[in-house]
Amino acid sequence: MNLLEALESSQPVIAAELRPPRLELGTTAGMDAWIDTYHAVRTLTRQQTFVFLTDSAVGAQEEDNLRHLVINLGTAVPRERVVPFLTCKHPMEYCLSYAERARQHGFPALIVLGGDRRVGRERCVDHAWQLRKAIRGRGSDLALGGWANPHADAARQVDYLLDSEATADFFLTQIVSHHDRGAIDRFIGESRRRGLARPGMFGVFYYRSANPKTLAALRAFIPVPAEGVSCEFQSGATPQEICARSLRALIDTGARHFYISNLPLARAQATLGEILERVGVTA
Repeated sequence: MNLLEALESSQPVIAAELRPPRLELGTTAGMDAWIDTYHAVRTLTRQQTFVFLTDSAVGAQEEDNLRHLVINLGTAVPRERVVPFLTCKHPMEYCLSYAERARQHGFPALIVLGGDRRVGRERCVDHAWQLRKAIRGRGSDLALGGWANPHADAARQVDYLLDSEATADFFLTQIVSHHDRGAIDRFIGESRRRGLARPGMFGVFYYRSANPKTLAALRAFIPVPAEGVSCEFQSGATPQEICARSLRALIDTGARHFYISNLPLARAQATLGEILERVGVTA
């Protein structure tokens, strides 16, 4: 079952978002980082967990995730369980070629995002829907993923997802947590009211600590409820417990599908298992 089929089924879908090694790493460090990535991908997919691999997630250029996956994973990992990201922060021809390579190598889905405007390269198009439309215009049958931000105006976000130009079969959301309950309620309520049928996956961040410098750095890229997270750590909560609270709050609100970012690479599956056990769901 590929990602779109899973999202359209009656079962909850859990994915782990992993970051490929940064492009500037030296040969040895880069090799070690990729070995860790391969182990994590293999372990997660064997447990029926979907794996997302980012593309320039925080502005820094990352290794070509698709090339490394094809060369090094071979047939050891089912293609339908791995979903690469593609941002617009590349030349247009590279983006179109990337999508075609993904299709040729048997990856059934691709998540196409704009990419952070404040850092790194310029986008090749203003909005991700334009790139998705160009990919579809080449005759691609990839299931294409889009983006929504529950922290923004709910009506406007649902407008984007319902627009005929969106060219998205499913969507991911910006990172949310149990500290954002109001925003989540508004977004889900608006989606239901407007009859949004396109399946979505809510993003949850795995906070490893309440280090002020780390939380401040993260705020440049995602909404961080720094005060709430800090209080939870101070009260003795573990990273797994805090992440589980966000998943539980989303489930209680009516969300069914999730992806979790920032899992420790060497213990990605074990950590995910601990989180899901606290929530009472399985991947």
